[in-house]
Amino acid sequence: MAKKHKIKNLRIPGPTKLFPEARELMGQEAFNHRGPRFEELMRDVTKKLKIIFHTKNDILILTASGTGGLEAAIVNTVSPGDKVLAVSIGSFGDRFAQIAKAHGADLTILRYKSGTAADPKEIEKTLKENPNIKTLLITHNETSTGVKNDLETISKIAKKNKILFIVDAVSSLAAMPLPIDKWGIDIAITGSQKGFGIPPGLTMISMSKKAWDKSKKTKSNKFYFDLNIAKSALNNGQTPFTPATHQIDALNKGLDILFREGLDNMIKRHINAHEKIKKEVKEMGLKLLASDTDSSPVVTAIKTDNAGLIIKQMREKGIELAGGYGDLAGKIFRIGHLGYFDMKEIDEVLKELRKITKSL
Repeated sequence: MAKKHKIKNLRIPGPTKLFPEARELMGQEAFNHRGPRFEELMRDVTKKLKIIFHTKNDILILTASGTGGLEAAIVNTVSPGDKVLAVSIGSFGDRFAQIAKAHGADLTILRYKSGTAADPKEIEKTLKENPNIKTLLITHNETSTGVKNDLETISKIAKKNKILFIVDAVSSLAAMPLPIDKWGIDIAITGSQKGFGIPPGLTMISMSKKAWDKSKKTKSNKFYFDLNIAKSALNNGQTPFTPATHQIDALNKGLDILFREGLDNMIKRHINAHEKIKKEVKEMGLKLLASDTDSSPVVTAIKTDNAGLIIKQMREKGIELAGGYGDLAGKIFRIGHLGYFDMKEIDEVLKELRKITKSL
């Protein structure tokens, strides 16, 4: 039997540490998901989410993981045979492309080396060479490699080419700058277990008018993820199918906590943690997977041949770090600084990491 360790400092890039107030709400008695309390809750949460998304677009809440939200975005706007450009800088970018392929998209993929961001100029060149591409898929923040994309620049390219722009913002929204309307993002998808400080189980999706117009012409088969049905239900403060009532209640509380901190302060907290980690791990003689320019403010990926050993020894200290995916397995470890955390927890990680690296 594997030895158990009590984790007191969860430093993975999701699921993240829970807000105490949200955790308490998860233990409440069940309530009627078709009653007036839930209707009021849905309207309240949706209104608050528009502030976090920086949008006037429609916001939908589905009971699903972030991957469910990505699939919902695809099946509502991409018909079999549609030409789609998928830009991947890691495992989650690959997943987005796989979803599109599974639903019959005629896929062009730009895949970048682990640890590097997408090149906007190459995206623009690819769109110019393939004028029939109708949709661009991209991950804003790739947690598998600790890299962020220059979404602001890429959004201008998408707008110039008049294509549908769909963004995986699962790990970036509520932690990184992402003004949906200003950047002209047609669909943005996020998840409850990342920057929102509540358990997994919800995906939130913003839809522009262009996205809705496209959804009415799409020929993909869908039922549970039919967003037009979800929109009709939301007009009455409801969901078409049984919702995760407790998660939505906890999300409402989590949003209040985020507003109390202030959106600008929230973003600064993530950046400050990342800058501190970058500086100190370099002083320890460790190397980052990503460049300073491309590195993510919510998760830091660090290269070492001792990744597995470091993760094991940190776990024995009550600190849970993340390993690498795919070809990065055993070659990197990742420190998550996303959602609900304070600098004391970051300091503890760096203190114990310093001890371990010295011993190695």
